[in-house]
Order: sequence, then structure tokens, then C-alpha cells
Amino acid sequence: MTHSSFLFSQLSTAKLFTLKSSIAACSFLIALALPGCQSQMITDKPTAGISIDTPRFNTQADSKTLTLNYAKDIKTALAQQDYEALIPYIHPTRGVRFSMYAYIQPESDKVFSREQYVQYLNESDIRFTWGQKDGTGKLYITPLPDYLKNWIQADYFDTQTATINHTLASGNSINNIDKIYQNSDYVEFYNPGVDPQFGGLDWRALRLVFDDYQGKRYLVAIISDQWTI
Repeated sequence: MTHSSFLFSQLSTAKLFTLKSSIAACSFLIALALPGCQSQMITDKPTAGISIDTPRFNTQADSKTLTLNYAKDIKTALAQQDYEALIPYIHPTRGVRFSMYAYIQPESDKVFSREQYVQYLNESDIRFTWGQKDGTGKLYITPLPDYLKNWIQADYFDTQTATINHTLASGNSINNIDKIYQNSDYVEFYNPGVDPQFGGLDWRALRLVFDDYQGKRYLVAIISDQWTI
């Protein structure tokens, strides 16, 4: 009687294991078939752990297309003051650099990790010295959200002006992007100016720099450019 109970127990356990395996396999197949179960895209809102990744690209053409699309999404998010939307785009290990002008200064430009970016968006009373204003030499000191809104001024640009690894802007400030980011791609948004009385000197440009990490593309720098004295 003892041997029969033991054998029955073994058979029951084996059947239960087989049943669980079948259910798991079915669930996996169903998940693959459902559109909502596929990999998260970068446009999703970030989770508390900020773990959303960007899609992989397989060819150089894919990389360029992805870069342009990401840049347009970021530009639009900035223009709409949806600053949290930038979080999953930020490079996981290098963070994102902010440069006030075309001349990038690695020794003094602000660089925030994803976590710092989130922190300073929420703690908007923390002010940073971003650099000196050209012409006056005055320090530009303001919180991150204010910098994103009032200095970058993404609403000044049209996504249709986007160019990749090519600049339309031409001013008297040295543009050293090709030296600092030799192995990166950048997208430029350009506005030639809107007020005739300035004769085109009110032009502005916004450059978003992207680099790769583990086969995926991320934002590493946001660079503003404009006429300087």
C-alpha cells in the first residue's frame, strides 16, 4: 500500500509538472501573438526604475532613420515641455550634456545621468550655473526646467528642418562638435530667423547628439547655437 501511494504521488507530480510546462509554453506563444506584449518602445513613459530601453538597429540605414526619428520626438517633447519624455532616451552610462553654445566645453558643461536628470526635474528649486552669456559675460544661473524651456527654446524649430551630421547654421562661434563627438551622429534643427529687422542675426540652431550603447542608440548631448558677438 505504501509503494502504491508513493508511485501515485510520483505520477501526480510528473503530470502536474507537465501541465505547468504546457501552460507556460502556451502563455509564451500567446504573448508573442499579442501586439501589446512586444518590446516596449522608447516613447513609453519611464518606469520608477528608469529601465526602458531603445530598440536595436541592424544596419547603418536603420541607425540614421532611428536617429532622425528620435531627434524629432525629443524636439517635440521639449517644445511641449514634456521633459520627462526625455528620460528613456538619455544614455545609460554617459548621461546627457548641455552646452549653451556651439563651442562645447567638456570641462565645464553640465552633464547629468538619467537619475540626476529625474532628480533635478523634480527638485526645480536647485539652480545651476550653465555658463556665461555671450556679449555680457553674465553667468546664466537657473534650474533645469527653466533652462530646458527658456534657453533651448525647442518650440522655435520645425521638425521638417532636421538634418543629420550637417549644419546649416553659420556664426562666429566655433563649432567643435566634430572634434568632441567624432564617432557620434547629430541631428540639427535650424531656424534662419523670424524678424527682418535683425537681418537674419536672430537665427538659432539646436543639435541633438546620439551615440550607441549595447547595439542601441541614445542621446548624449543637447547643444544650443545662436549668433554670438
